[in-house]
Amino acid sequence: MRTCLFAIVLIAGCAKAPVAEAPPPKEKPEANPGLKLSDELRRAAGIVVTTVLTRAEPPMARFNGRLVPDEEKTHRAAAIVDGRVMRLFANVGDRVGKGQVLARIHSHEIHEARSEYQKAKVELARLETQRAFAEKARDRVKRLLDLKAASVEQVELAERDVRNAAAAIESSRAELKRTRLHIEEFLDVSVDEPAGHKPGETDHDDDTVPVRAPAAGVVLSRVANTGTVVRPGDELFVISDTGSVWMLAAVPEADMAKVRVGMEARVSVRAFEDRPFTGRVTRIGDQLDAATRTVQARIALNSSGGALKPEMYATAEMTVAGAPAGEAVYVPREAVQEWNGHSVVFVETSAGAFEPRAVDPGAGAAGLVAIRQGLQPGERVVTRGSFVLKSEMLKSTLIEE
Repeated sequence: MRTCLFAIVLIAGCAKAPVAEAPPPKEKPEANPGLKLSDELRRAAGIVVTTVLTRAEPPMARFNGRLVPDEEKTHRAAAIVDGRVMRLFANVGDRVGKGQVLARIHSHEIHEARSEYQKAKVELARLETQRAFAEKARDRVKRLLDLKAASVEQVELAERDVRNAAAAIESSRAELKRTRLHIEEFLDVSVDEPAGHKPGETDHDDDTVPVRAPAAGVVLSRVANTGTVVRPGDELFVISDTGSVWMLAAVPEADMAKVRVGMEARVSVRAFEDRPFTGRVTRIGDQLDAATRTVQARIALNSSGGALKPEMYATAEMTVAGAPAGEAVYVPREAVQEWNGHSVVFVETSAGAFEPRAVDPGAGAAGLVAIRQGLQPGERVVTRGSFVLKSEMLKSTLIEE
């Protein structure tokens, strides 16, 4: 089935009639199928015409979708304290390493935690002094018992006081360790205030909580700016390993039975039309979209050095098992041109005469692209010089206008 995209009336060698002259009544100009070129012009333009190729191929199911970051390799760096962002060290697009400091937050929690730590140290020292006093009292009671000046009950009471003091010390040591770990491991600052610290200073690293990258990757988004007030749990950065991405393919309800977890898929994007990427279906959604009547299939892809970018539009092709094989029409990729937002090829209708034909291109490989609709086997298309032919037709269109 041939579809004419353009209303082009091109009559080679003829000039337009003057505006003042009316066209002959009851006669319409004969529609020309496209553009006719002389042999000399064809040779000068380097136009080559080739017969459409057909190849046997297994039945394929094709689904459109988009690329998104691999959520299993995407990490979010969030604020862990109330405070204000003082400095930022990473921007969108930066590649960061695991543990790298992305930002620093000033928070009063640092001073409160240090205060608790100092109180715990003082309490531990007090309890150790108390235990030493209890031990001396116990030893004195024991000596008196040896002199028959004290009772066994008094010795037991003294021993109890020593045990209680030791238990209190152990509890105090645990509290001191807890406060120290909270400061050093959670807040990621020193337990002691920096030397030479002055009241009101907020730019010293030991007075700010660092926000570190949880994993290596590329910064996909950054929410915070200098001066932003944050609360615990506020997302500040999104970091992803761009070496792998997911394609979320929209599978129509009628084709759901064709897709299974584990199926191999060939994914193509417009940026690399000659380079299909191989992936595998890892999950099929459990819920049908009521508006589009599609279910989402997730295809895991290797990004091949970051070539695939999130939010790219993509097409996935999968071989349908059990269906009969068929033939597909292929043309060289340079034969396909973009015109007014449509993919077209130039078909030779007769010697030296060409017409634009709308086509529906599919996946390609080795310099060829499959044509799903618009061409029939045996037709002849322009494979070299199609861009020149497109320019000539556009020029003729402008002249006619």
